Amino acid sequence: MKALYEQVYQALKQDIVSGKYKVGDRVPSEKELSEGFRVSRITSKKALEKLVKDGTVYRQRGKGTFVSGNQKAHRTIQDRERKPLFGLIVTEFDDTYGAKLISSIEEAADGKCFVILKRSLGQPAKEEKMIKELLEFGVDGLLIYPAEADHYSSEILKMVVNRFPFVLIDRVFKGVAATSVSTDNTAAAKMGTEYLLGLGHEHIGILSPRAIGITTVEDRLDGIVQAYAERNVIVNRQLWLTAIESTQPSSGATIDQDIDEIQRHLIRNPHITALFALEYNIALLAKRAAEQLGMRVPEDLSILCFDGPERSLQSWNFTRILQDEKALGELAIRRLLEMMEGEFTYRQDCLPATLVAGSSVVKNAGRPVHGA
Repeated sequence: MKALYEQVYQALKQDIVSGKYKVGDRVPSEKELSEGFRVSRITSKKALEKLVKDGTVYRQRGKGTFVSGNQKAHRTIQDRERKPLFGLIVTEFDDTYGAKLISSIEEAADGKCFVILKRSLGQPAKEEKMIKELLEFGVDGLLIYPAEADHYSSEILKMVVNRFPFVLIDRVFKGVAATSVSTDNTAAAKMGTEYLLGLGHEHIGILSPRAIGITTVEDRLDGIVQAYAERNVIVNRQLWLTAIESTQPSSGATIDQDIDEIQRHLIRNPHITALFALEYNIALLAKRAAEQLGMRVPEDLSILCFDGPERSLQSWNFTRILQDEKALGELAIRRLLEMMEGEFTYRQDCLPATLVAGSSVVKNAGRPVHGA
């Protein structure tokens, strides 16, 4: 028995040969074929792609698929159509995290596909609007760095139901069968906490953005708890400050407000000897807050963080947990291309991070508590 896409291909080609669809006529879209033949969008897409390749039809981006009257005249269009067009939606990016990820996606896409980049600025409504626009434009798949993980948009749910190719980056949707590529954030945060505990830091302050709807942050906090649990040490959550806002896209909070909050946290907890910042930009705020209090980093206060610039012209760098952005980008493209080829297996890839020693962490030698 022929594959489903072959059956759709043969039926549509017969309609063209018989004259049902004449030269220049628009043929049914992927969605219309999917509904008419009761097959998946992947199946109808493969049928149309085969018609494009044999010169029976040609596509015009944003307009539809049309019956070809001159194969040679549409050769350029057909050549282009052999390379899928993907949409990439990110919240924001800079040299601390995101820029290298996007660069690796661009490099992995070279010669294989085209990529349109959009920024949601961490706004769920804007993200949903972008997804809808890119789908209407006719992209073949999507790479999404979601603004949230607990409240996914209706557009994403539609893609899951219709088995439309998309890959989540750095996020996981709980209870939703969506392919994702991310760092093993639980293991990474556990590794960082074990590193500080191993250096004698018993009182570790945790600095993070609000964890609501951000599985990345939630997983990192879980990793910290696991590190303590394996040492049979009770976690003191009073040392956690999980409401940093100024580092988030479109936040109304100011840097000075967060620095003041970190200073108050350090004053309330003078026995803290190390801070674990779950983002690089939060580490920068922590360093400024400490120095304004007259504390030296790392002599009086060690700081460990996630990510950060790969290189610095300064001799001073944070000790940090570094995500493999290059591998994340390459794998995201690979998974999406696999979906385009019909391999629609649900996957959740978690890649390891590495600890890079810098100048911001030293062994706790039992120094007097700050402020004493």
